[in-house]
Amino acid sequence: MKASPKPERAERPMLAIALRVAAMAMLSTMFMLVKVSGEAGVSLPELVFWRQAMSLPIIVTALLLTGKLGLLATRRMSSHAKRATTGTAGLCCNIGAATLLPLPVATTLGFTTPLFAVLITALVLRETVGKWRWTAVLLGFIGVLVITRPGDVPVPALGLAAGLGAGVIVAIVSFQIRDLARTEEPIACVFWFAFYGSLFSAFLLPFYVRPHGAYEWLLLVGVGLTGTLAQFLITAALRFGQVATVVVMDYTALIWSTFYGWAIWDHLPSYTTWLGAPVIVAAGLIITSREHFLSRRISPTSALDESATEEAEPVPSAQSKGT
Repeated sequence: MKASPKPERAERPMLAIALRVAAMAMLSTMFMLVKVSGEAGVSLPELVFWRQAMSLPIIVTALLLTGKLGLLATRRMSSHAKRATTGTAGLCCNIGAATLLPLPVATTLGFTTPLFAVLITALVLRETVGKWRWTAVLLGFIGVLVITRPGDVPVPALGLAAGLGAGVIVAIVSFQIRDLARTEEPIACVFWFAFYGSLFSAFLLPFYVRPHGAYEWLLLVGVGLTGTLAQFLITAALRFGQVATVVVMDYTALIWSTFYGWAIWDHLPSYTTWLGAPVIVAAGLIITSREHFLSRRISPTSALDESATEEAEPVPSAQSKGT
């Protein structure tokens, strides 16, 4: 039986913007904790598993206390499973980028999601893409080249692959999220992503798990809490405002990642990041404004989830479209 769309809700743009800004703060904090955890010896498979698994009791407890457990009901289990498969891969890329690269660089690479979404729209969905968006894609990848400094002291290849891989995957997840949002509650999207993501990542745990002390467990709890809250805020923001309105707020993640890089690692972005980041941001804004101008009902080139985003979880962006 085909699921029927939920009734439209009145738009509340200021609330949507506030939710998105808060989501970027939480997402940036999560990736800061991920980086600290990696330096403390927590492996990537463990981080992916506990990021997902710790969401489940938080969500269930909150819903039980409010008498809203029924919000998790769904007739689209296979769609959630497919989204979780893609999203978990994106979360792995985002966590890998956060651990291998300076946070501002990893965050900036997450902003390539709209660029890849345009490519998917044109090459996979066979939709017409005009000169404005093609120009923005070219501009954005020039910004990537500036940041990676080919021929100079380049960004680590594995970290670059993880960051750009996250951009691709979050773009794919964005399509899935927007489709699920037609019929599913935001909390249901977050819960089933965490449920299936935990199952998938659990298969690697026997090969990587090791004992941890109180400090490492505290970090993992922080990753789970901030990641879960960020996912919910990202999804909720899209319920109260248009994508073109809220997606601009994703760029505030760069402020947070730069602050954390300076405050914790005493590291400020290099001159190439300062030069390349505005170029990539400008490209994303061109795509977003063009989508808004064309009045597309669903804007796959800018719809970030961030778990998506995170997977998102964008390194902040995001990820959406990863946890």
